[in-house]
Amino acid sequence: MRKLSVLLDGFTHTEGARWHQGRFWFSDLYTFAVYSINEDGSDLRTEAQVPGCPSGLGWLSDGRLLVVSMHDRRLLRREADGSLVVHAELGPHQEFEPNDMVVDAQGRAWVGNLGFDVMRFAPRRPARLVRVDPDGSVNVVSEPLHFPNGSTVIDGRTLVVAESFGNRMSAFDIQEDGSLSARRDWARFGPVPQEEDLFKAMGEIVVASDGIASVDAEGAIWVADFTKTRALRVMPGGEIVDEVQTGDLNCYACALGGADGRTLFLCVTPAEFDPQVRRNNPLSQVLSTRVDVPAA
Repeated sequence: MRKLSVLLDGFTHTEGARWHQGRFWFSDLYTFAVYSINEDGSDLRTEAQVPGCPSGLGWLSDGRLLVVSMHDRRLLRREADGSLVVHAELGPHQEFEPNDMVVDAQGRAWVGNLGFDVMRFAPRRPARLVRVDPDGSVNVVSEPLHFPNGSTVIDGRTLVVAESFGNRMSAFDIQEDGSLSARRDWARFGPVPQEEDLFKAMGEIVVASDGIASVDAEGAIWVADFTKTRALRVMPGGEIVDEVQTGDLNCYACALGGADGRTLFLCVTPAEFDPQVRRNNPLSQVLSTRVDVPAA
């Protein structure tokens, strides 16, 4: 039985899990802040206050932090003096609120978005990825996807995107000019749901892939399954080869890191994710556990 450690408690909705420069970083949606901690949960630091609701995190090649600001549909940049400035306006290029992202070694941010009003249970709609270049210019780069969510870049050449309502994780080759190849399956868990109704579509989901970790040394990716209390280790193609249960809290994001790359960090929150409920009942946590295969 794998041991889980509670590193932090009392947050509203932890998301955006990332390991960076010896610390674990995450967003807490309804305290509107980005935080970081040591591997053991000590030395909690507030890294940025984001009134527009922070989500995905990444870093430019010069070390400046990028943060997705969901409600105002912007990508923000933290300057050397700690101030936040607008890195890119995402609203004109995306169907709905941006969510998670990954930033590659060239400083290009690959940003997904919800595609529809999840909180109001609106009919499900597809959405496209955008690429934000280091100068802040924005380009739409993918075909419509089913709730493009967590993402990672493998070997600088392959972008992998979790499709939370697609029963799949999609892969794209990154071309030299930053364009993407046609989509292909990186992993498939079941048929693509056909229902537009949110609740009926959720009934068709086998794995609701949300935040995902960087690839590990054997080519697998740890995947948060947000409709369930678990994270899964998935091989290319979709075979599930390991699982971590997260108690009575659903898992929304995960990251591999730690001094030896074998610590799996997990962002977990009650299944009821209504913003008002989450603000008034701060029960979200950051957990960690040890795994056998380190990050690549």
